Amino acid sequence: MATNRASTANGGNAAPEKSYFEQQRELLVTEIAQSLELVLQNINKLNRSLEEVTQVGNEFAPVESLWSHFENVMAKDPNESQEGGHEGQTEHEEGEETEFTEHQK
Repeated sequence: MATNRASTANGGNAAPEKSYFEQQRELLVTEIAQSLELVLQNINKLNRSLEEVTQVGNEFAPVESLWSHFENVMAKDPNESQEGGHEGQTEHEEGEETEFTEHQK
């Protein structure tokens, strides 16, 4: 209180001197605010980069769809319409797979 009276007695409305703790606190608060601003800027950059990557990925969607359709067409068995012959092959192939699996063990 003595410093307040002295400053008013001198005719100045100057703020009283801050203690060492208050000065350090203000410095740390300022540094934290600057660091948070930097973090925010970097998060915004990362967000823009992720949006660009997603956009590039979306450009390949029609190509992927075309290749998927092509793969499905090529995977179909041409003998699928012949049910009798196809079923016989399946039973025979399953027996071979079982023997092969047991042989591997």
